[in-house]
Formats: sequence, structure tokens, C-alpha cells
Amino acid sequence: MSPRPRVLLVEDDPSIRRFVALALEESAVELLTCETVGEALGLLDQGGIALVITDLMLPGESGLGLVERLAQWPERIGRAKVVVFSAGITTEVEERLRSLQVWRMLRKPASVLDLDACVSEALALWSQPDGADATREAASETNPPSANDTKSAEAQAIATHFAGNAPLFRAYRVSCHAQFPHDQAAGDAAAAAGDAGALRRLGHSLATVLLTLGRPADSALARALETAAETQGAAAATALWQQLKERLSAPLPDTTPRP
Repeated sequence: MSPRPRVLLVEDDPSIRRFVALALEESAVELLTCETVGEALGLLDQGGIALVITDLMLPGESGLGLVERLAQWPERIGRAKVVVFSAGITTEVEERLRSLQVWRMLRKPASVLDLDACVSEALALWSQPDGADATREAASETNPPSANDTKSAEAQAIATHFAGNAPLFRAYRVSCHAQFPHDQAAGDAAAAAGDAGALRRLGHSLATVLLTLGRPADSALARALETAAETQGAAAATALWQQLKERLSAPLPDTTPRP
């Protein structure tokens, strides 16, 4: 059996550590905790970390210092995503964190569901074969997944996001596919207007929806759209939008088991 993904929590407040542990109690992860940047770097050097969750207010060096170190030394973080979980995320801090390629920011207090969903999405992206290149691969991928791949991804989504409730998943999938034409119209309007902000928001929204639907490659493409809109502008984002738009046009997959 493969070892469980390791999640590193850098947090000096024992109550928050307990909250995160409870939120991830049903997740198939190994939660490691520490209180300082020095301890976090030591654990990262041991390898095998899939996700780092850090507070900003820490004893000694701050969580921002940790993020800056990781940005300067990408080999240390490897394929892992970085999430900042803090009450101190101001507009200025958020801009700084985005410039350091922080994957996600959660403001305290966050719900158990929000925290669990964030971790599930990060681990789904981390588990893709190409790891750090998954987003670029999704942006250039042209071949649709096979029926078996689709079934496997949807089965994982049902287990992860719907507590094993397949009918609930299918109902949600139908509602999402009904919404996709509206998303396509909104994306086309944003692209025509050169509205990078609207494309970024659309990419952000679709990234979560598509991952919940068991479509991690399409989710990564939506995340690439979000990043391109934010960092490169409307022209670069529009090219990615055209690719994502085609994916949204795909019909509902037939994953009914055959006799």
C-alpha cells in the first residue's frame, strides 16, 4: 500500500492545531505539526511533504519568512502546494503572498469543510503524475481521458467530496453541466472585452467545480487560466479560455457499468 500523503502544519497555537487535526481526521493523510520555521524546514528536508499549511504569526521567524524561503529554494518544496492559514491576511499581505506563488490563502476562522476541501484539492493536484508540471500539461493536453480514467476519477471524487453518495454526485454533475453554457457565455464576453479580472474569477470558480466533478486535468487548466489572467493579462488568458471552453462543451460522460 502506498504511504499516505504528508501534510505539514506550521502553527504555534495548540487549539488551531487540534482544529486542523479534527478537520482532516477522515482524510487519508499523515498530519505533521511544528511551531517554528526552523522545525518546518527540517521536516521538509526529510521529503515526502504533499502540502504545507502555515500561519503567518509564528514565534521567531514569521510564516511570511517561511514562504519567502520556499520561493527562493523551490527544490525544498518540490511538488508540494503552500497554503497560508491566518487571520492576518490583509490586502497588502495577500498581494505579497501571490507574488511568492502561494497556492491558496484561508482566513481564520475557516470552516472544517473549507479546510478539508482545500486539502483535498491540493492533494488531488499533487497526486497527478507530472506533479509540478501538471498545470502546463493540462493547458496543452489534447486527448480526452479514457472511459476507465473517467470512471476512476469520478469514483475518487464521489468518495472524497460526496461521502460515497453516487446519486448526489450525479445530481450535482447534471446541475453543473446545465450551468456550463452560462459559464461559456460569460467567458466569451470577458475574452471579447479583454477583461482579465472576469477571466480570473471564472477560472478560479471552475477550478474547484471541475475538481469536485472528478476532472483534475480540466481543473488544472482552469487554474492555469486563473494564473495567466492574474499574471499575464487578458491575451494569454484568452488562449487558455478557448481550450477550457472546448472541455466544457463535452457531453456528460456515460459511466454506467456495462454487464
